[in-house]
Amino acid sequence: MDPPITFSTSLIHHKFFILLFLLTLVSCSSSSSLMFNFYETSCPNAEFMVRNTVRSASDSDPTVPGKLLRLLFHDCMVEGCDGSVLLEGNATEQSDPANASVGGFSVIESAKRWLELFCPETVSCADILALAARDAVEYSGGPSIEIPTGRRDGRLSLASNVRDNIVDTSFTMDEMIKLFSSKGLSIDDLVVLSGAHTIGLAHCSAFSDRFEDSNGRLVPVDNSLDKAYATELAKQCPVGANGAITVNNDPETSILFDNQYYKNLVSHKGLFQSDSVLFADERTKRRVAEFASNEESFLGSWRDSFLKLAGLEVKTGEDGEIRRTCSQING
Repeated sequence: MDPPITFSTSLIHHKFFILLFLLTLVSCSSSSSLMFNFYETSCPNAEFMVRNTVRSASDSDPTVPGKLLRLLFHDCMVEGCDGSVLLEGNATEQSDPANASVGGFSVIESAKRWLELFCPETVSCADILALAARDAVEYSGGPSIEIPTGRRDGRLSLASNVRDNIVDTSFTMDEMIKLFSSKGLSIDDLVVLSGAHTIGLAHCSAFSDRFEDSNGRLVPVDNSLDKAYATELAKQCPVGANGAITVNNDPETSILFDNQYYKNLVSHKGLFQSDSVLFADERTKRRVAEFASNEESFLGSWRDSFLKLAGLEVKTGEDGEIRRTCSQING
């Protein structure tokens, strides 16, 4: 007969406290992470108010969706998605020349004012921006995406952090891959997220490196550009053009979030050098061709890549703050 099994009381207590400690760690981890319906009890109508603000602004100005989507990129790629690009002041991210043409700030502030009326000091500017960019895509005909919330606002915004973290329109493929990789984003994410250029505008200076002045007339120096498209761009942006002049990123369906951007690349009508290289490089060419021929494939991939972008280096839990005004930290 086997001897009776006995348990040491101290051993049981030891194991109990280890289990309790592990459960506490899990609890703390989950409480400081993003989650779906984060404002379900604290501000139930938060997402509705942001969506309504985006729709109202976009109804009045069709360029708003492109601005909001670009604004999220410029926020998340620098210091993570913490609303730091929204802060005003000398030497802030906004003051860097790379952000001089970024817009959509007034839409975020408008949504924040509404939210402060009904849910004071509850909804972060970082969340408002992420939700607004999400809603901008849907407004433009793109997919409806549920995104987790719970981001907190950063208190640091430095112009010196911008240049090394933002894709320049003249970047090579290797430069873009290196930057995206540093953020935990893949080559596939690069191709998918570049599809944001299916909406929005660009200033002439953003693609001027693809032309040269020949006796007062712009002529393309980039042979990868479709000749007819290059001629049209030169007409819209002549030598000495006003710096405020803009052209559509997508010359075909500029206000629709669709796969036309990729069709343009296949037709050698990518506006930026950083666009055209996606179809020229063997590492990304096949994916571009796939999206050009299959819109559902692009829209389905957009969801996953957008969620990765909107989750970059977020501040949660006790990190950061909930700003009362998006343009300045709390006093």
